Amino acid sequence: MSFGDPNNPYGPPPQQQGYGQPQGQQPGYGYPQAPPVQQPYGAVAPMTAMPGNVSAARVMLWVIVGLQVIGVVIFAIAGVAMKKASDNSNLPSTLRDYPAGVMWAFAALALAWLVWAAVLASKFTTGGNGLRVTTLVFGIITAVLALYPFTIAGIIHLVLGILIACFVGGSNGKAWFNRPRY
Repeated sequence: MSFGDPNNPYGPPPQQQGYGQPQGQQPGYGYPQAPPVQQPYGAVAPMTAMPGNVSAARVMLWVIVGLQVIGVVIFAIAGVAMKKASDNSNLPSTLRDYPAGVMWAFAALALAWLVWAAVLASKFTTGGNGLRVTTLVFGIITAVLALYPFTIAGIIHLVLGILIACFVGGSNGKAWFNRPRY
């Protein structure tokens, strides 16, 4: 028997692929492949575009600004009308005794809400997590305040407030407002 015979039990062992001798790229043999080169642990790629639901929350803030403009005008006109009604002695006492200052207070509150919504909406591209929390609080307070005068405008504010809070408070909102800024 010679060592060249493949059936010789006393000959050299047959060559095995893998262990110790470099062979071709065979999966499952040898050392594991290194993972692809990535960014450092915990680093994420910078977001360049605002996510859709965060952008929708920004648009909803601008819609609230528009509704507040209408509200300020209505409350101011009602304040002027009530002031004139209190001077008119031909009207019943229930209309004359209603304070016009209440309408002016509502107009001032609507104006403050308008400014707050406009500032929040304009800061979405540069704001951080503090803006996210403030917008979340704004949406929740808007929804709660919309419950009392349950009118058409109240329902619109209720829905917009809930959606703003959900969109900004979600994972896309968190990722957008916590993104690194270079």
